[in-house]
Amino acid sequence: MKPAPFTYHRPQSLHEALNLVAELDNYKIIAGGQSLMPMMNFRFLMPDHVIDLNQVTELSSISKEGSFLFLGSMTRQHAIHTSAIVQETAPIITEAYSLVSHRQIRNRGTYGGSLCHLDPSSEQPCFTAALDGVIEVASKDARREVPITQWTAMYMTPDLAPNEIMLGAKLNIWPVTHGWSFMEYSRRHGDYAVVGVAVLVNLNKDMRIEKISLTLCGIDAAPVRLVQSETSLINLTANEDAIHTATTEIENLPNIMEDALNTSDYRRHLAKTLMRRAMVVAFDRAKQRIS
Repeated sequence: MKPAPFTYHRPQSLHEALNLVAELDNYKIIAGGQSLMPMMNFRFLMPDHVIDLNQVTELSSISKEGSFLFLGSMTRQHAIHTSAIVQETAPIITEAYSLVSHRQIRNRGTYGGSLCHLDPSSEQPCFTAALDGVIEVASKDARREVPITQWTAMYMTPDLAPNEIMLGAKLNIWPVTHGWSFMEYSRRHGDYAVVGVAVLVNLNKDMRIEKISLTLCGIDAAPVRLVQSETSLINLTANEDAIHTATTEIENLPNIMEDALNTSDYRRHLAKTLMRRAMVVAFDRAKQRIS
């Protein structure tokens, strides 16, 4: 099929793009287009206007800003995947991008496109949540910041007003001694994950946990942080007991989503299995970095 008729807009600057979203009704923003165009072709979406941000170069950037890594919304996924800055400051992102679709998709797909599309199984909202991301958005008249915990308004719907554009996100940089792991299970390589997990941990010299981040995707509309386990594991030894604490919290999570192919019990089993494996890898990497 072909998309329904629409008017195409190609702003050359952020200022011009913000004026367009302030003036137009029933529009869609095209970033990478890897999700939007198929949905338009199948007429799941029928916007009257399409606003193409590919010429707005100020939205494409990767930079270290103090204790934060900043990723611009229009930054290509391949650029992030291969960035030396990202590899140095947040290697979990590099590892996650090795699981994102295929090279051809990453060449066109953008970080902001994924954050705004908000597929529950997407790797990019998951690592953003793991790194306590703060989303920067702007309208014609103001700018604001949205913590990733408040970014999902509902299923596949970000907290983005009709007159706003996502600028990028600030992600916490962990100590150089931290360990990490991003794992997922998908039916085929390159598919969205059925379940994915992101683990970050920092240990002291006694191999006790100083800081830990445990995140799941594919089980709810938004990424799920295991906050209870993260709190209870502080100052405990990085061992099997710590892993058991996290998997027990997963066992007790309510309302894990299901679909025609995957039951909630199956997703829960995957989440526990992947969390166990990822915590082992993250613990080992942290121990190697401080030894």
